[in-house]
Amino acid sequence: QVQLVESGGDLVQPGGSLRLSCAASGSTFYYAIGWFRQAPGKEREGISYISSSDGSTYYADSVKGRFTVSRDNAKNTVYLQMNSLKPEDTAVYYCAPARNMWFRIPLESADFGSWGQGTQVTVSS
Repeated sequence: QVQLVESGGDLVQPGGSLRLSCAASGSTFYYAIGWFRQAPGKEREGISYISSSDGSTYYADSVKGRFTVSRDNAKNTVYLQMNSLKPEDTAVYYCAPARNMWFRIPLESADFGSWGQGTQVTVSS
């Protein structure tokens, strides 16, 4: 199964931007890559995905219009561009491959696997 490593998290001021990377190694086949985040004391939230077959994307309402997911097949990397960041975006961000070609919307973490360590995003002045 594909293995993913997240990077790019940082401390940023409200209104700022960050780009997270999700680099794939091992088997690079995947049905879709999902982005999730988990804030302290909260459940993991599925915020976006990108399909491997046609590049279709999905965004949760909480990030729609501010976040953009993309992929660079040559680099085996998926990106999450985050703009207009808010303090409530503070969380550990994870990417994970879908276990199957069918998965639930809104995204459920149980439908995704091979979780990495995540990358910390902190939005604060």
